[in-house]
Amino acid sequence: MKPAEYISYDGLGLAELIRNGEISGEEVLACALQMADLLNPEINTIIEIFPEPLAGAEDADAPFFGVPFLIKDLALHAKGVLNEMGSRLARGIRAQHDTDLMKRFRQAGLRTIGRAATPEFGYCPTTEPVINGPSRNPWDLTRMPGGSSGATAASVAAGIVPLAHANDGGGSIRIPASCCGLVGLKPSRGRVPNGPDSAEPLSGLAVEFAVTRTVRDAAALLDAVKGPGIGDPFEIPIPGEAYASSALKDPGSLKIAWMSKSWSGTAIDKEVKDTVPKTAQLCEELGHRVVEAGPELDWEHFFEATVTLWAANLAVFIDYAAMLTGRPVDKDHLEATVLACYREGKQIKAETLLRAQAAANQVCRGVGRFFQEYDILLTPTVAQPPLPLGVINANDPDLDARAWSKHTFDFCPFTPLFNMTGQPAISIPLHRNSNNLPLGVQFAGRYGAEATLLQLARQLEQAAPWPLNAPLLEQQ
Repeated sequence: MKPAEYISYDGLGLAELIRNGEISGEEVLACALQMADLLNPEINTIIEIFPEPLAGAEDADAPFFGVPFLIKDLALHAKGVLNEMGSRLARGIRAQHDTDLMKRFRQAGLRTIGRAATPEFGYCPTTEPVINGPSRNPWDLTRMPGGSSGATAASVAAGIVPLAHANDGGGSIRIPASCCGLVGLKPSRGRVPNGPDSAEPLSGLAVEFAVTRTVRDAAALLDAVKGPGIGDPFEIPIPGEAYASSALKDPGSLKIAWMSKSWSGTAIDKEVKDTVPKTAQLCEELGHRVVEAGPELDWEHFFEATVTLWAANLAVFIDYAAMLTGRPVDKDHLEATVLACYREGKQIKAETLLRAQAAANQVCRGVGRFFQEYDILLTPTVAQPPLPLGVINANDPDLDARAWSKHTFDFCPFTPLFNMTGQPAISIPLHRNSNNLPLGVQFAGRYGAEATLLQLARQLEQAAPWPLNAPLLEQQ
C-alpha cells in the first residue's frame, strides 16, 4: 500500500481491508509511520512515536481492527506512557494505568502509534505550546490548526492517521475540526466514560471522544466507546440501535433553527457568517423545516461562570502536577495566561464556585426550553477562519484570566455553551473560504440525541461531500 492509497481510506475502510486479508495490519502501520516521518516535520503535531504501538484488540471483528491511532497528551492516558499535558511543569509525568476510554480504544482494535501535542492544560483554541512549539494546519502551514485538540486534528487532516483522540471543554473537538476540515463530534455529557481518575472533568464541562474524517467513523467509534465506566456517578440511556446503523437512516423532517450572530457580540468573519444561511438552504432542500432563531443567553452571566469553573479546575490540576514533579508553580514552568488563570483559581471561594454552578443550571434550563421547540440549532463553529500562528498567544504576560478568556472566546463564541449544557454538538466541514481554508458549521442537538446529529451529518456529507485530506502530501 502506497501513502496515496492509504490516505484515501477512513478508519472503517482500512479495517475492512485488513479483515478481508487484502492487506496486513503491519503494512497499514508502516504507511502510518511513513506518513508521520514525512509530514510531522512540517506540521509538528506528534511529540512521541512509540517504539511499539499500543496494542489493540486482536479480535478481527473489532470495528477498527489494526487501524493506526494517536492520543492527545491530555486527560486520557495509557499505562506507562508520558502524560505531560503540554506543560513544562508536568514534564516527565507517566501514567500508572489506562483510563476507561483508553481501554475502550484498545478494545475497538485501534493501534496507538504515538501521542500528540496539546496547548498547556488545554485552555486555548490553538495548539502552540511553549514546550513543543506550534502545531501547523496542513491546509496552510502558516495557520493555526485550532485547539485544544489541534495536533490530533492536524495529524488526521494531513493523512497520518484516519482518526484520533480528542477532548472538549469549551470547543476543543469542534474548533480544530472546523480549522482542519474534519468531523468533530462532542458527545453528550455522560455518553463516554471519564474514569477512573475523574467523574465530571472541568465540573462537567469536558468530554472525551475523537476527530474523524467521515461521519461513519464517528458513529462506529461512538458505538465502541459509549456507556458508563465502573463507578461513574450517573448513567444516561443508551439507544437501542447502534449509531453506525442508525446514522444511515433518513432523519426525517427536522425543525432546525439557525443563527449567525454571536451571543457575545464579537465580530464574525463575513465568509464564516455566510456559511450558515447557505447550510440552512441546503437543509431546506433536503426537506427540513428551517427557521432563523436562537436561544437567549445572558453572555456575561455565562462567561463569568465559565471563567470561574475553568480557573478553579486549573488550580487543582496544576497543584497536582506540581506535587507529582516537585516543581514550583511559576513563570519558568507555566505559560503566562495559564499562570494568571491558576492565580485566579486559587482565590476562588466555595460560595463563588457554587454560584457559578447555579448560573450553569440556569443556562441549562433556558437552553433546554429552546430545544423543546427545535430539534437542531445551526451556527458557525468558530468566528474566523484559521488564524495566523501567534495571533492567539497563551504566553502573553499582559492578559489576566478574564482578558485571556475573552480573547479565546472571541474566536469561538458558539462552542462553549454546549459544554455547559452537556448537549451533543458536531462540526462538519461543509465549506471553504476564498483562500481554500476549511470552514466548519456546528449543529447542536437535544441532550442525548447524538443519533439525530449523526443522521443529519451523514445526509449532508452525501449531499455536499468534503475532501478526506488536506493537500499537504501532494506538495511533498
